[in-house]
Amino acid sequence: MAEIEREHIDNDHVISVLEKLTETNRDAQEGYRDAAEHIKDLQLRAFFNEQSTERANFAGELENEVIRLGKHDPDRSGSASGALHRRWIDLKVAMGAGDHAILSSVESGEDNARKEYEQALNDKLPEDIKGILRQHAQAVTSAHDQVKMLRDRTKAA
Repeated sequence: MAEIEREHIDNDHVISVLEKLTETNRDAQEGYRDAAEHIKDLQLRAFFNEQSTERANFAGELENEVIRLGKHDPDRSGSASGALHRRWIDLKVAMGAGDHAILSSVESGEDNARKEYEQALNDKLPEDIKGILRQHAQAVTSAHDQVKMLRDRTKAA
């Protein structure tokens, strides 16, 4: 029955959705790495580096699905808007912004990632791929909530 269901799903569309999420994860990977370079708190730096690694793993997992679906050379880059967002963080830091401003920027990036996953999960995709996306979305939401809590804590300090 799953095979019959899969036949009604446009393979190119599934690849397109996965590539968009791969780009989102590459943006998050780079964003977390960039934030880790600027953050003063060593525990936050470790958390950001862990999140960067996790997003690289997510991107790799999605790229493997794209290859499995027949596209043998998936795009492995982030987006222009992600690059602009990282430059915005760099500019804020150069102007003296502290950990709170960095956390706010990271939270904004996570808001975007959550939206992208939500849209993908509402799309017509094979159930095995939706299972992967649900796991990713749960981790993204958890990271978002942690960043928001840390941001609120730095604001109160």
